[in-house]
Amino acid sequence: MPDLTVALPALTVASLLVALVSLFSTIVLWRRVRGSTSRRGAMISGPPGSVEDAVRIQAERVDGLVRQQEILASRIGAIDERGRRAVQRVGLVRYNPFEDTGSNQSFALALLDEDADGIVVSSLHSRQSTRIYVKPVAAGRSDGGLSDEETEALAIAQQRRAGRATG
Repeated sequence: MPDLTVALPALTVASLLVALVSLFSTIVLWRRVRGSTSRRGAMISGPPGSVEDAVRIQAERVDGLVRQQEILASRIGAIDERGRRAVQRVGLVRYNPFEDTGSNQSFALALLDEDADGIVVSSLHSRQSTRIYVKPVAAGRSDGGLSDEETEALAIAQQRRAGRATG
């Protein structure tokens, strides 16, 4: 028969180690359960209830987000349309059409939207008077005859996008 006095301290130490490992494992598992419970509570954001209540609350939140997304999508569509119709392309040519003026005070200004619709404004400045003319532009073309300067301003505007030259 083996001597128990020698084996007893070894068994006591081994039992103590098993107990400590078990205690440590219990503490770790308890902390994980407590953490997941608090995260679940944060997701539900309400008093603890059934799973069906939690699902219903989340479904209502998702429906609310879907409605907000639809509203934002329609607003973005309206903003896009307004942006297309805004002046995006500008062409300016300054020139001196008369010999009796000292500098390039006259100009032709083309203002176009994304579809190349807009106007060409011309100002002819002389010592006695200034005359201003406006001609409509549709799809990059004007029904009325354009002067060389107006044609150049229109060409400059058609080469530009959102205030920057494309080439």
